[in-house]
Amino acid sequence: MADQEEFVKSVEDGLRLSKRIYFGKDRAVEPPKQMTAMEKTAESYFPTSPMMYAVIENPAFVDNPDIPSYQPHVHGRCDPPALIPLQMNGVSIAADCYFDTAFITVTGSWRLHCVMSCRSCDCRIAVPMGEQGSILGVEIELPRKSYSTKLVAEDDKKENKKVKIEDGCFLKPHIFTLTIPEIDGGTYISVTIRWSQKLLYRDGQFTLSIPYSFPVYVTPVGKKISKKEKIQFNVNCGPRAEVSCKAISHPLKELDDEDEKLGWFYEADVLNWSSSDVVITYKVSSPNYHGSVLLQSPQQHDTDQRKMFSCYLFPGALECRKVFRKEVIFVVDISGSMKGKPIDDSKQALSVALSKLDSQDLFNIIAFNNEEYLFSSSLEVATKEAIDNAIQWIDMNFIAGGSTNILNPMKQAIGMLSNGGESMPIIFLVTDGAVEDERQICEFVKSHLTQNRTMWPRLYTFGIGLFCNHYFLRTLATMSRGHYDAAIDVESLQVRLERLFSRASSIILANIAFENLDGLEELEVYPSQIPDLSSEGPVVLSGRYQGVFPEMLKAKGILADMSNFSVELKGFKSKAIPLDKARVKQQIEILTAQAWFTQNKDLEQKIAKMSIQDAVISEYTRMALVETEKVKIIKPTTKRKVHSDDEKIEERLVQKTILLHYLGFGFGNLTATIENIPPGAIDIEDEAAEIIAKATSNCFGKLCGLCCCCSCCIRTCSNMNHQCAIALTQCLGALGCLGCFTCCQYCCFEDNK
Repeated sequence: MADQEEFVKSVEDGLRLSKRIYFGKDRAVEPPKQMTAMEKTAESYFPTSPMMYAVIENPAFVDNPDIPSYQPHVHGRCDPPALIPLQMNGVSIAADCYFDTAFITVTGSWRLHCVMSCRSCDCRIAVPMGEQGSILGVEIELPRKSYSTKLVAEDDKKENKKVKIEDGCFLKPHIFTLTIPEIDGGTYISVTIRWSQKLLYRDGQFTLSIPYSFPVYVTPVGKKISKKEKIQFNVNCGPRAEVSCKAISHPLKELDDEDEKLGWFYEADVLNWSSSDVVITYKVSSPNYHGSVLLQSPQQHDTDQRKMFSCYLFPGALECRKVFRKEVIFVVDISGSMKGKPIDDSKQALSVALSKLDSQDLFNIIAFNNEEYLFSSSLEVATKEAIDNAIQWIDMNFIAGGSTNILNPMKQAIGMLSNGGESMPIIFLVTDGAVEDERQICEFVKSHLTQNRTMWPRLYTFGIGLFCNHYFLRTLATMSRGHYDAAIDVESLQVRLERLFSRASSIILANIAFENLDGLEELEVYPSQIPDLSSEGPVVLSGRYQGVFPEMLKAKGILADMSNFSVELKGFKSKAIPLDKARVKQQIEILTAQAWFTQNKDLEQKIAKMSIQDAVISEYTRMALVETEKVKIIKPTTKRKVHSDDEKIEERLVQKTILLHYLGFGFGNLTATIENIPPGAIDIEDEAAEIIAKATSNCFGKLCGLCCCCSCCIRTCSNMNHQCAIALTQCLGALGCLGCFTCCQYCCFEDNK
């Protein structure tokens, strides 16, 4: 993760620098104003829509490329470089929704309006994404160059041989940044950004929220500049699905149904850009369980030539559906790294989860660091008195400290659950750290899942920050039919943890299995253990196969009253939904967890190929920026003549690859866990000398502001008190004496010669 505080300071400096830009007497928009103390927060400067910034190291370059202002020269440099938000001339956004996933494409046009036409600077793109956003690609068009991103294998030496590391990383877990080098002042920049994100599901309704709130200072100066905005939104939930729109934030008009697809569209010339996110809510109507199976043949370029299928099962809209009675054990990390907001938000979310338990549910709490602390020696009935006592116990015992040991509390939790009955055994594991015996823990859990029991324990795992091993947590959840979620950004911890608790509390169909897939060859299903169906979201599976798929897929399961349930899902051959594109992220995540657990190198190579083919980030690939430049080459003819007609001019495309920073989660950080480094801390790898140099330069920058011109120096000196002025004078005098002493030594040495 990039330094968020540095980004905020850079934007503040950029807005301050942009006051130097002269817009002429007839300007319609004033230069951006600094926020007041009431308005200013750190979050105010983080992008809430696709943005582009000019990276300014030399403030003397800042000026209007069309109307020079001839302002006094500015000395000094910006450290860190200032970021001036660029003005945007046009934007279009297209969203395609398939089941629980949306694919977003944003095309925008910006102008480098703040740099002299004879100068150039880097430009930084910032892309905020929605729920569980994953960047798919960025394309930039310039007059003489173009840039595009691609994924390369980590061990691809041919690609990595002549590349250098540049800025391309996540500012926050949902904000991707990319720096484009050396763009001339006044240039128009066309950018296309693609990413995928999840849709939220609640009460039978899907909600898509796209970051689309632009600050006022990206509006172009002048009334005559055209500002065109376009939004298109398409939904495809499979054949025979009845989709109805419930709420739209922007004035979109519904289009005619086309090829199983429902769409909305909006296009207009606007005075100001949107100040609110694009939010669309739609409902897939059905009174009962429903779903289907989509079948497709592979594309010609696909590395896997097996046929594809995707199966989805929706819970329907029945409000009186019974949920399973639960035996719940909360296993929560209270090691030293959880101190502060992580443990406070975990306590709050756990208190909310306890208050929502049914009176027939059983529960217990295990807090752990290098030791275990139990609320009770056995499961307690969720009476109001027991829940009040548990909340008091949490306040008294959830004190961050100590190291991390997950195996012992997991053994205690599984041993405490009953082996039979009509209840659903659930273990919630919440941690922010990695441990050495993670594969041993997985083997232990796996051995208990294979035992002969009607309902084996479901593990709902939750990771905090980047130091825990998210693939270890995903493995535990996948093998037990549970669910995994994470709060990479600590700010989202409470909301996401409460959402995971809510999902586990609303299970309506368990032990789902398919009956008639035995005749298929080379069958692969993701995930292999089908998770339980909750009223909080559909179950969506995908896979590959060879052979003839049955016309009706039979699915069976157990309802909350322990009665058997079965449903037939009809198979459809449909090209309207790109199955390889829609489900590849889920497949890569499941396979990566499997590759980590089994340490299978062949599986790692398979994941890398899938990642490169579908442009989905993985742990075994790296994103690269490909620069394509048009170069003119003059080839003289064999005849020797002076006239230029004898020379032939050819245009060639020259490509250069720039390797970007590693964008994966990694597989945990044992060192950070042992040292109890809190989630969100930045891993500093600078040498000691670099740290000192950066600290002193920042200190001087804060003292003198952005420049070292005469007026700024005089203003700075006028703000000094007497003691500081005397100390500075003595320091400069001592340096002068040292210089005189050195000169005297040199003169004496010359005289002696």
